[in-house]
Formats: sequence, C-alpha cells, structure tokens
Amino acid sequence: MQMTVQTDTRPDPASVDAAHVEMLRSALAYAARGWPVLPCEPGAKAPAGALVPHGLKQATTDPALILAWWQRCPSANVAIATGAPAVDVVDVDNKPDGSGFAAFARLVRAGVMAGTLALVRTPSGGFHAYRTGTDQRCGRLGDHFIDFKARGGYVLAPPSRVDGRPYELVEERPDGAPVDWEQVTRILAPPTPRRPTPRAPTSGGERGVERLAAWLGRQPEGNRNNALFWAACRALESGADETDLDPLADVAQTIGLSQRASRATIRSAVKKTGEQR
Repeated sequence: MQMTVQTDTRPDPASVDAAHVEMLRSALAYAARGWPVLPCEPGAKAPAGALVPHGLKQATTDPALILAWWQRCPSANVAIATGAPAVDVVDVDNKPDGSGFAAFARLVRAGVMAGTLALVRTPSGGFHAYRTGTDQRCGRLGDHFIDFKARGGYVLAPPSRVDGRPYELVEERPDGAPVDWEQVTRILAPPTPRRPTPRAPTSGGERGVERLAAWLGRQPEGNRNNALFWAACRALESGADETDLDPLADVAQTIGLSQRASRATIRSAVKKTGEQR
C-alpha cells in the first residue's frame, strides 16, 4: 500500500532484487508521508534484528537509511510505527476461536469508527482500520478480538506478507479522524457496577449493640468475620464492655461463624480497643 504517495527516491535496480522493489518503494512512500518505518523479518512480524537491533526505537523516515536496510535485506517486510505522527490502527482479528467483526460492527453503529483513513486486509482474514495518529497508548480487548496500536506499537503494512499471504489495501479515504480508545472500551467492555456496601449503623448503648447485630446479620459470606470485628470495636468504643457483646456473638453463629471463632474475634476487638484507650 503506497496510499497514492509519490516519492522521488527510487531504489537502485542493481542493488535490489527486482522481485522486492515494491517493498522498498512502499517503505519510502510511507516515510514520505512522515510515517516512521522499520524492516521486519521476511515473511514474519518481528523486527529484523540484524538491521534494527533496537527494534521499534529505530523506526525512521530517513530515505537513505531505509534504502540501506532494503539493500541489505530486499525481502524484509515493512512496518509502520503507530501513533503520531503516523497512524493509530484498530486491529480486528480473525482467529479459529472467534473474530472481532461483530464487535467492530457495534462500534460502527455507535458512530465511533467514522473517520477511518484506510482499511487493510490482513493475512488472517481480519483487517486494520487506519486512523489519525495520536499519543494514546496501545490497548487490547481480547474477549472481543480487537487490539489498538498507537504510541509504542507497530503494524505490518502492504505489501508485507506472512505465511505467503499479503497485507492488502481494500479502501482508502482522503480525510481521517482519531479514534477514542477509552470510548471504544466503554462501549465493548463497560465496567461492572459495584454492589453498594450496606451502611453500618452507629452504635450507642444497648440499642446500639442491637443495631450492630442486625447489621451483622445482613453481611455477605466472606465478609462476616471482618464485619463482626468492626461491629465489636464500634460497640466497645461507644461504651459497651465485653459482656454487652453477646448479641453480636449470637448473630455471628447464626450466619455461619463458630462459637470459638466468634469469641476469638470479639476478644481481639476488646484487646484492640483497650490498647487505643
């Protein structure tokens, strides 16, 4: 994919295998748009270690360096470093256990995918949606088979090939816009609402212990021992003594705590409040 960009920097036919001239030309064309590029292993996605030992950090728009890379390895795949000043990419996977097509369709219906610069079909049968580059971080929604490539990421670009299958430009548009990855996440993976924690009553005298006991009886499994300790401390701090805490011990046993465990927790509360006085 050269995306209709022309460049005056042409490969030397004597130094570059004719079968791979298009790869170099595409790399130069991306660089001419101001998109940093780097070479990846032939037929693979990993950066070409012999050429770019520091990987993504060596992505460049320097045509002389790009030419030197592809002179040394004419069959290297070409990758674009994502994020500004290049592009962000919404990567829609297509795997044996599922695809991101349905999730992407939801985003389209929600209106958040308006402004796509280009669509690129990937070797797996998925696609890349190119968007205006930003300083957002990369992201991943594995359950929805969608990844986000932005600052600190990269994607293989046409005409790169993996397992013999190419990356192909499907559609290109003249104008684009950024995508808000946080908004995408809210649509596809909204946060689970937290269950409110019942408010504990204030204590005060005998009626205070009774209110604490009633509150204790409503606590969910897994929080009961901590709740008993908290209730005992509140009762003791309000003037009750250990003998006034029998209602708490009785309720604790009805909700599943043993007599021994209940008494041990109450003694711990007595000790704690005593140390604080």
